[in-house]
Amino acid sequence: MTGEALILIDQQKAMEDAKWGPRNNPDAEQNIGRLLTAWRQRNWPIFHVKHDSKSAGSPFRPGQPGNDFLPLTAPLPGEPVIAKCVQSAFVGTDLTVRLEALGRPPLIICGVLLANSVEATVRVAANLGFDVYLPGDACWSCDKRDLTGRLWSAEDVHQLTLALLDGEYATVTTTDEVLGKR
Repeated sequence: MTGEALILIDQQKAMEDAKWGPRNNPDAEQNIGRLLTAWRQRNWPIFHVKHDSKSAGSPFRPGQPGNDFLPLTAPLPGEPVIAKCVQSAFVGTDLTVRLEALGRPPLIICGVLLANSVEATVRVAANLGFDVYLPGDACWSCDKRDLTGRLWSAEDVHQLTLALLDGEYATVTTTDEVLGKR
């Protein structure tokens, strides 16, 4: 098996919960689906990461409908699922071992939330020495209030997070660029 490894973060029904508030990038799921289809056609490595929250009220808690995968990007039988209970897909999981067994391929990381689990996974991956590509249009963000009370729009949160990650932790790209150059 050759090619980059595709890592899909938290593609679960919990992300449909109203608690997240307004979001940006309504095409993110379609772009994630496009990447997933291309990886399946090429038989390249795919890792579905799901959040199994330990918090009683979390929509991500196992046994709750929100813990289920979204239909568009759900794993097929035999595709690896990495369960995590913190933000980074590398902490407390065997993801690093699995990627090392594949020869440490470059990583394409996408999913939600960009300024949470995606960002944490990207930063740890870079710290572990992986080459990381982040298609910004295959992620989304939601509004966030800062400690001064200012409400930042989902698009502002998204663009700032991409800017903070680009160059130091990842190469920020687009779905079309990822699909066009591979």
